[in-house]
Amino acid sequence: MSQASLVMFEEESNEISEIIERLVKEANAKSSYLVDKDGQLIAQSGDTTGIDATSLASLTAGNIAATGGLAKLIGEKEFSILFHEGEKDNIHISIVAQRVILVVIFDENSSLGLVRLRVRKANDELGNTIEKIVTRMESSSAKENLLEEITDDDIENLFN
Repeated sequence: MSQASLVMFEEESNEISEIIERLVKEANAKSSYLVDKDGQLIAQSGDTTGIDATSLASLTAGNIAATGGLAKLIGEKEFSILFHEGEKDNIHISIVAQRVILVVIFDENSSLGLVRLRVRKANDELGNTIEKIVTRMESSSAKENLLEEITDDDIENLFN
């Protein structure tokens, strides 16, 4: 289930930060996090005090993996959206571009409907950014493979 880790340039990192910051404001959420499926934190925004983001990222990835197993048991590929309701805070979790996980924490100052609406928009934007990252990674990988094919003899022949 593990995929290659995402390698981001500053441009994509800034795009992701802007998207999740805007999401927190527009959804009137407390905080949001972007996590890869291996449980690594990619970005966070909002009031993150008092939250162990590393643990949140790891547990969220585990949650997605566990519910993926449940989905397969009933014939689904995966559950792309999860919602956990607490006494004070709620967590909305969604899978973005089949590669990363968006977590939004919100309370009574927002509503599930508003969060879902804003998450849908953010998922589209994040999906585009993730696609750019993957394309750049694949392009970079192709260049590395080309360089690996050049031997020491090839280099010697160039300078002789």
